[in-house]
Amino acid sequence: MSLTAEKKKELFAKHGQSEKDTGRAESQIALFTQRITEMTQHMKEQPKDKATERSLIRLVGKRRSLLDFLMKKDITRYRKIISELRIRK
Repeated sequence: MSLTAEKKKELFAKHGQSEKDTGRAESQIALFTQRITEMTQHMKEQPKDKATERSLIRLVGKRRSLLDFLMKKDITRYRKIISELRIRK
């Protein structure tokens, strides 16, 4: 259920300034979105897995917090990441 190093580098290269740019809000949002997608699929297969459910809820909250920060900081970057990842508030 974890992401490979190559997949992470690809995400960071696409949404950050480089593949080593892991601190940028867009990079973290993209990483969280990928993990949320995988965890959601897992929850569909294992609906009684409460530990994963709790982790999923916390991860969605972290992503929401980063999106709120980005919206206040730079609305154009916010709109760009929303459209690229196809997520909506």
